[in-house]
Amino acid sequence: MEYRNQTFDQERALYAVKDAIVENCTFDGPADGESALKEASGIQVRNCRMNLRYPFWHVSDAEISGCELTQNCRAALWYDRNIVLDGCRLNGIKALRECDGVTLRNSSASSEEFIWKCRNLTVQNVTIESSEYPFFEVAGADIRSLSMKGKYSFQYCSDIEIADSNLDTKDAFWHSKNVTVRDSVIRGEYLGWYSEKLTLVNCRIIGTQPLCYCRDLTLVNCTMEDCDLAFERSTVQADVKGKIDSVKNPLGGKIEADCIGELILEESVADPAKTEIICRKCGGRCA
Repeated sequence: MEYRNQTFDQERALYAVKDAIVENCTFDGPADGESALKEASGIQVRNCRMNLRYPFWHVSDAEISGCELTQNCRAALWYDRNIVLDGCRLNGIKALRECDGVTLRNSSASSEEFIWKCRNLTVQNVTIESSEYPFFEVAGADIRSLSMKGKYSFQYCSDIEIADSNLDTKDAFWHSKNVTVRDSVIRGEYLGWYSEKLTLVNCRIIGTQPLCYCRDLTLVNCTMEDCDLAFERSTVQADVKGKIDSVKNPLGGKIEADCIGELILEESVADPAKTEIICRKCGGRCA
């Protein structure tokens, strides 16, 4: 079955179609119908404009390429399985939720509450702008070349690998588990609080009060800029190149840097004997 160069505006216009090609079509019009491709499977959707709500719910085994999902296309992909999105623009709120086995590549998104509660996710060469709470409760993801600007990202996520990315995001990785970030820039306040087994390798970390209340935190060959009051109540193994502005009340482990501007150890909170502090430039503790 093939649908080409058509306009659809009715409710469930292509409901439950199977093994179909939908190309150069527009989903818009006065009928203002929802759920155009609900329950579809084995479909290829190419160069289409989606301007109506909920087009891809309960869809399986689909390839969606070169498509525009407008601001009016809210909650576009929910409860889907085995979906590839390539070269798409996702601009409606809540674009991806409760999906399993999604590949998103060469695409852009400006979507509030983007990618919630998804599993087995692959992201490659994607730009996300103006999003709050992206990647909320995502479980299992391989993310490469992501450029993101938003707030409160990766909260309650687990089992994620991120590489070669630029993350401009406040409050990232709160309550995350088993997350590794490599060769990336992470900019934002209050990074990684309450995380468990967060590992940062060759990363540039920028922003106030990072990495507090963490369990089994690891930093390898990272830099820290404008990072004050770091590692409060965290268990940490940190190898930092350059200076850390200040470190406050770590609970245990080892923190090694070229210089630590201020070391705050309140014996009523943290036992100084449980954390080894090394400043390479002075051979001891700079603070």
